[in-house]
Amino acid sequence: LGPLFPDIPISRIDRDTTSRKGALEQYLADVNRGGARILIGTQMLAKGHHFPDVTLVSLLDVDGALFSADFRSAERFAQLYTQVSGRAGRAGKQGEVILQTHHPEHPLLQTLLYKGYDAFAEQALAERQSMQLPPWTSHVLIRAEDHNNQQAPLFLQQLRNLLQASPLADKKLWVLGPVPALAPKRGGRWRWQILLQHPSRVQLQHIVSGTLALINTLPEARKVKWVLDVDPIEG
Repeated sequence: LGPLFPDIPISRIDRDTTSRKGALEQYLADVNRGGARILIGTQMLAKGHHFPDVTLVSLLDVDGALFSADFRSAERFAQLYTQVSGRAGRAGKQGEVILQTHHPEHPLLQTLLYKGYDAFAEQALAERQSMQLPPWTSHVLIRAEDHNNQQAPLFLQQLRNLLQASPLADKKLWVLGPVPALAPKRGGRWRWQILLQHPSRVQLQHIVSGTLALINTLPEARKVKWVLDVDPIEG
């Protein structure tokens, strides 16, 4: 943007640029003084900050949310869109929001833009019900990490076998994985996961609780770092 707007002050506001104590407050004060006229940043820009002079907001790569493997991504995008719509145009000034997408005809996007968030939420819930996704079912995610990309999937396969052999397991228990996590490598460690789904939250808790008592009997249990996430927000 610098070459396109050589005379316009530009500020980048994200986790990297605001990691130093007090940096975010300094950036925000600079914006409110008129020291920055173009803001580039992550979702943190939309979280409760008041920018009375912001009249144009652009959200990039909307398709990444609409077609994500994480079924909650579209919901998070809709919330972000609703937030930035409230940020663009205040103090009597008209605001505008531009979305970057290759699929403007997407049903959820059309509903959000022309019928509002409530209608979007109803449609998204209906889609989740048809696919038996939360809140119509309950999820438990078990993730394991290792340094060689071998022990974590092996541990999770052993755990899957243990879960499915449980006397509490029934035909309604659905298990996905082991599969690589959406971010398969982080901090030098390889990340794998299995996802458990059941229409009964109570029954799923019984299955998991009964299996966890035996987890230390698995050959790979002490060779990996693992974590259990009930009702996972991110895959």
